Parts: sequence; structure tokens; C-alpha cells
Amino acid sequence: MTDILLSEFSDGILTLTLNQPEARNPISSTAMIEALCEAIERADADIDCRVVILTGAGSAFSTGGDIATMRLGGGLNDPCAPQTRRNYRSGIQRLPILFESIEVPVIAAVNGPAIGAGCDLTCMCDIRIASEKAKFAESFVKLGIVPGDGGAWLLPRVVGWSKASEMAFTGQMLNAAQALACGLVSQVVAPEALMTEARNLAEQIAANPPHAVRMAKRLIRESRLASLSTILEASAAAQAICHTTQDHAEAVEAFFEKRQPKFTGK
Repeated sequence: MTDILLSEFSDGILTLTLNQPEARNPISSTAMIEALCEAIERADADIDCRVVILTGAGSAFSTGGDIATMRLGGGLNDPCAPQTRRNYRSGIQRLPILFESIEVPVIAAVNGPAIGAGCDLTCMCDIRIASEKAKFAESFVKLGIVPGDGGAWLLPRVVGWSKASEMAFTGQMLNAAQALACGLVSQVVAPEALMTEARNLAEQIAANPPHAVRMAKRLIRESRLASLSTILEASAAAQAICHTTQDHAEAVEAFFEKRQPKFTGK
């Protein structure tokens, strides 16, 4: 059986590839959710893992849920409505909770269509880079359902209230240029350059002290919900920790010695 999630680690960068190209990389199955959670939790626990890149095999990033399992009694959809609720909570909703809790940065390298839960998965990541072939749609209404994976919380925080509402209410498809224009992605590149550009960005992140990067990510994530005074207090506490690290001392010494610093994660 082919691994549904490919993993490659080198130079502090973990590349995860959704690997069901024949089905356009659905992410709603228990097997895929378990594989993603396990890989990301392991990366977050390892300070030597500086960055994660998430992409898809084949022509799609992820088309979200597997429509073939959406008939009553298939996939997450149980004849008993309360059980369907439980299935979502113990299934795909694990992903946004996990992505919100981790500190290792995650880059989505969107190689093709990211539809429904696939679009929301990109919003769970910290940075999105798109191939010119990428497309995005919050298309749940087209199937008579709502974003059950947290998209109603995620998407407005990426593209703003008005654009998120437009996408969710119409189910319209955005091409890569439109995604760039509304801030859904930060770069659009040629398909053949996607992984090179994602890797270049990951290397820039990985070159920095990992504890500082992770704490900076936590502050940015918390700032979406917390008050300024709360973030200032958290920033002061994080800064106090950073000042005690060997990497901070190395950065200062390297500055005065006019050389490249060597960070060890200590």
C-alpha cells in the first residue's frame, strides 16, 4: 500500500506531501488525519525541525473531503446526527486545533486546486505560496453543507470578513492571481519553481534561532484574539527567555565580529 503521506527531512526542513493523487488528496479520512497529526506533532516536538512544508502529490493540493463518502452513512456522515457531530470533533476538527497549537512554522506550497477543506487546510498554515495552477474555493455550499473544519473561523482571519463571506456564500473559485490579490497567498510562482521557492523561504526561516522563531509565531497567533496589553506582557516574557539563550549571545557576537552566526537551538 502506498504511503498516504510522504515525509522527507533535511537541513531542518520537513516536507510533507499528501499522497493520494488519484483521489486528488482528500484529507477527511481517519487514516490521513492520523498521519498528518502524527507527523506534525513529531515535528513540533523536535527543535531540530525548523520549518514544515506541506504540499500535494499530482495535480491537486487537496480537494478536501471525499465526495464519494458523503452519502448518508459514509465517512463522517452518520444516520445519527449526534454521532456525526462526534465524528467531526474526533476527526477533521483535530487538524485546526493542532495547527493552532503548534509552534513550528508551516508553509503551504499549493501546487494545484485547494478546495473546501483543502482551502481551509492552507489557511491553517502560516504562509501560503501558490503555483500558477493553484485554485482556491470555500465551496461547501455547493454541496449543501457548511465548513465543518473551522473554515468559518480561519478564512476571515486570512482574507478579511467581506472576502471570506463572498467566498463562503457563493462557493466561487479563485485562481492564483485572485488569491494573491486578496491576501490568501503571499506569492505566486511558476509550477516548476514552486518547491524551489518554498524551500528557499523555508531555508531563510530555518537559518534563524529556532526558539525565537517559535515564540514569534506564538505571539502572532495569540495576537488575533488577545488585547494589546496581553500581547505586550507575553512579548516581555518571551523576550526575557530569548535573552538567556546561547543563540541570542551568538547573534550579538557575530554582529560585532562581522560574521555569519551559527545557531544551535540552545
